[in-house]
Amino acid sequence: MSSHVSRDTARIFAPPLVVMDRRADGSIDMRSPVPLGPVDARVGDWLVRWAREKGNAPFLMERVGGRADSPWRTLCYKDVLAQVEALSAWMLSVGLGPDRPLIVLSENSIDHALLSLAAMHVGVPVSSVSSAYSLVSKDYGKLKSIIAQLKPGAIYVELLPPFVGALKAVESLHEGVVLVGHTDSSPDFTDAMVLFAEALHHRNPQAVTKAFEAVTQDTIAKVLFTSGSTGEPKGVITTQRMLTASQMAKAQIWPFVNEVAPVVVDWLPWSHCFGANHNFNLVLRNGGTFVVDAGKPVAGKLDITIANLKTASPTAYFNVPRGYDMLIPALRADRELRESFFRDLRVIFYAGAALPQHLWDALIELSVETVGEPVAMVSSWGSTETSPLASDCHFQAERSGNIGLPVPGVTFRLVPNGGKLEIRVKGPNVTPGYWRRPDLTEKAFDADGFYMMGDAVRLVDAEHPEKGLYFDGRVAEDFKLMSGTWVSVGSLRVKALEALGAAAIDVVVTGHDREHIGFLIFANAAGCRKIANAADDVPLASVLNHPDVRYHVRKAMRVLKAEGGGSSTFATRAILMAEPHNVDAGEITDKGYTNQRAVLANRAALVEHLYVVPAYPDVLEI
Repeated sequence: MSSHVSRDTARIFAPPLVVMDRRADGSIDMRSPVPLGPVDARVGDWLVRWAREKGNAPFLMERVGGRADSPWRTLCYKDVLAQVEALSAWMLSVGLGPDRPLIVLSENSIDHALLSLAAMHVGVPVSSVSSAYSLVSKDYGKLKSIIAQLKPGAIYVELLPPFVGALKAVESLHEGVVLVGHTDSSPDFTDAMVLFAEALHHRNPQAVTKAFEAVTQDTIAKVLFTSGSTGEPKGVITTQRMLTASQMAKAQIWPFVNEVAPVVVDWLPWSHCFGANHNFNLVLRNGGTFVVDAGKPVAGKLDITIANLKTASPTAYFNVPRGYDMLIPALRADRELRESFFRDLRVIFYAGAALPQHLWDALIELSVETVGEPVAMVSSWGSTETSPLASDCHFQAERSGNIGLPVPGVTFRLVPNGGKLEIRVKGPNVTPGYWRRPDLTEKAFDADGFYMMGDAVRLVDAEHPEKGLYFDGRVAEDFKLMSGTWVSVGSLRVKALEALGAAAIDVVVTGHDREHIGFLIFANAAGCRKIANAADDVPLASVLNHPDVRYHVRKAMRVLKAEGGGSSTFATRAILMAEPHNVDAGEITDKGYTNQRAVLANRAALVEHLYVVPAYPDVLEI
């Protein structure tokens, strides 16, 4: 099948350019020689512009009820602006403002988007909070911490019943209004509850216009909370400037978005900057269409994503490695899905974790098979504190793992640290600090004002820096074996996942101050059942103990050892864990990225179990 879409990377991307300055202390500064273009004052300017210029064009789409066979709800730009202004009027009427933010507990939806846009429109900070803190957590500890820090003026839940427990748990921590999309006949436990439909009936154009015009680049747009793996969640202040500068830089390095209105089908949670700031704002800034995908890369949810991708062909597609791992078999098996997915696609983008090379290869193979040419495979680097865009691989890299170069307006400082290059960042996209935590803010920046994330990178080619940077793991995750040999956790984890294939969702690397490396493997239940040829009703513990599964894991461990490189490049022992990530213990982020330190701390007894001599029966060794 041929395609009319131009996928020439020379046309869809700006040339990769970089300036490097080597400093006397051994550090390296890297920046783009291209100055950042003019930055809009506020996110709301984009909505106002498109409502005026293309008011009837579709902006937001979602399936009513979130099922694969549900009918579509679609809002055009002018209707979105009208509803945003009504909700803004309601927020002002109940006293929301810079010190009385809006908190959204529910997952992505059109109404969630309307509320977020309305808050930012009139200078009300909005905080979208991971739904796991309300629906999965057992003690609501992280949610309580967030509510206590923000003191919200309003809390929104789309459907009341699932959130009753969470709302009751935080009742005493705030004095805000509870805004509800649907009560579903649930008992009213608070006099302050307001229906979303009621809020939509408010009108006060003069007050809304005045508040909108008062919003500046320094106005706080959002407070996004990090996962809090080492303590209570931290509220990252996100200003209007951070969001608009980030999208200006994106448009400079992805010029095709200025020519073709983006179509994005996306599930990534708006409690995180990847989905909320990068993907959603890419569509809004460039007048495109955003399809709110109620699917997820988990069992029972992928069918929704597939149905959505068959309806709306994306121009750019964003996902995390786990999402591509689940999507690729569906693309191979379903020609209709494959043709719809690749038809208009210019860019396949991955972030959140390194993409195993076999997934990279599979996506390129499928794109060539479907449209006759490879679709660009790219990534970037950043964090909540950088809104998130700091680097972008706006060229076709040779293999997975290249995070590209600093975007216009951003400067990197690469500082030698423990045999690695720690990366620090400065620019208009960087947070001014943490919500009401000057102590944490001070610790996050060095003496020259660079934000210190704790990540490490290395140059792809020291003689040709324009070829980009490789992510080189977290400085704090790496450790030494008893021999004094450093273990690069990030790179080893990627190689382990590559070798383990279908058996693993993720791998945690152990071995600090021990003789050998070990693996704690989060088992992929579906993959292990397939390896064992086991039915769904067979207990997972039995599946993980099946000889074929154990052989599969041992074989992967031997493959790593056979590649050479010494004791820091393979594990001698491993445990397949049936127990999933513990949300309350901070073991996983919304994007599905495993926090190594949190798992090791929470499962310290299992780590000790892994190293007992002689080995227990459940421990695999080579």
